[in-house]
Amino acid sequence: MASTTRPRSGTIPSMESSGQELKENTVIVVLGASGDLAKKKTYPALFGLYRMGFLPTDVKIVGYARTKMDDAEYHKRITSYIKKPDGDAEFDEALNQFKAFSSYISGGYDDSESFQNLNAALEKIESGYKSKDRNRVFYLALPPSVFIPVAKHLKEQCHAPNGINRIIIEKPFGKDLESARELLSSVKEHWSEEETFRIDHYLGKEMVKNLLVLRFANVALNAAWDKNSISNVQITFKEPFGTEGRGGYFDEFGIIRDILQNHLMQVLSILTMERPVSFAAEDIRDEKVKVLRAIPPIEREDTLLGQYVGAHGKPGYLDDDTVPRNSNCPTYAATTLWIHNPRWEGVPFILKAGKALNEAKVEIRIQFKDVTQGIFKDIGRNELVMRIQPAEAVYLKLNTKTPGLHTRAIPTEMDLTYKRRFTDAKIPEAYESLILDALKGDHSNFVRNDELDVAWKIFTPILHWIDGHNGAKPTPVPYPYGSRGPKEVEPFISKYGFKRSQADN
Repeated sequence: MASTTRPRSGTIPSMESSGQELKENTVIVVLGASGDLAKKKTYPALFGLYRMGFLPTDVKIVGYARTKMDDAEYHKRITSYIKKPDGDAEFDEALNQFKAFSSYISGGYDDSESFQNLNAALEKIESGYKSKDRNRVFYLALPPSVFIPVAKHLKEQCHAPNGINRIIIEKPFGKDLESARELLSSVKEHWSEEETFRIDHYLGKEMVKNLLVLRFANVALNAAWDKNSISNVQITFKEPFGTEGRGGYFDEFGIIRDILQNHLMQVLSILTMERPVSFAAEDIRDEKVKVLRAIPPIEREDTLLGQYVGAHGKPGYLDDDTVPRNSNCPTYAATTLWIHNPRWEGVPFILKAGKALNEAKVEIRIQFKDVTQGIFKDIGRNELVMRIQPAEAVYLKLNTKTPGLHTRAIPTEMDLTYKRRFTDAKIPEAYESLILDALKGDHSNFVRNDELDVAWKIFTPILHWIDGHNGAKPTPVPYPYGSRGPKEVEPFISKYGFKRSQADN
């Protein structure tokens, strides 16, 4: 009779221990509370953590923004993206409780008086505490243009003298190496590295967090994880929609700053770093910085830029009224990076990201080298694919004999699709995971200042070329809205050794 015993879980002690966890006497201040990021991501994540019992006891949430609104309008706004699951009888009561401990105060971002008012509101809440501890978490759901004055005023007017203070900052962290350094040094004047949590929400995604375990807990995988076995690696980000009226913001940053320099580089660093001494935050971040330092700046010839044009009844990028006329801003980019260390020398890492494509997908595709031919002919390559979103999955493409009397080799897949394997598991949202990490004081999944500095060094020359700092700006190649991207992508990835299997066509 088959055993029904569940497999025993292996522990990861250094990953399970963290910093000083905030369990009580805590106020979470959401700055930019009236904006899209707050209502679409921050507040739904806070509500999710509340429902799962992960927020500190008797927590209070204070929204802060320039917009003048009463509590009713504020509560309506912050719950507008919180969806009620089918058959959840306790949802309405939980939502009312969430509203009850969430309040709002309006004020500016660059004047002392506004922050003195905010501090007075926080002190009023804290006056009911039984102990002297005053823990404050400041979440900056704000545009980067106000990061510096807000960080300064929060430290000067709202930093609690008794207790723990933490500041969570959203990307983008600058536009190039120089502006990033200015931002980093300005925030550092007021907030220590230990108090600062720089969010890149990709580090909160389940499959990105799983990369560390997949790599270092499996001898079978780790043995083939180098230049001797791997031909090339692609990390791909695809969005099926364009700028849709947000062209003004996007045009200032472009696809490289928006996706490649942060999200995809975070994935790359975890994929390629050496085994850390432990899974403690600084040990992980030390190894990420080491591998990033081995990557030289991207070359122009290793870059392909595209911009979508109208197709299938959808407007092109330049048809968006919020986009400057004749903009050369790339909405698609493929760049190839090289890592000059003993493990990865000679392996191309191709990062691809684009808007207005044929599907929504983020995945890592590791293509192994050709099997020695001789006894085989036209046999496909092995590939390890890790789908980050949607529908998290890991699958390994293998060659196997076809069943029956004929001896033929066909490609097949060993497939770990999460929703089939982990049927009862609830995969948390990235923001839920990261806000919880910040409450725990765990920096593992946040970006350290030297890590950011090295990443900007890799991308700044290519960004300055696109922005026209060193002569004429490059002209992106056109690709139709809803397509797989520029037709030039196929020859671009082929020149780095990628071979598309017949099953992929």
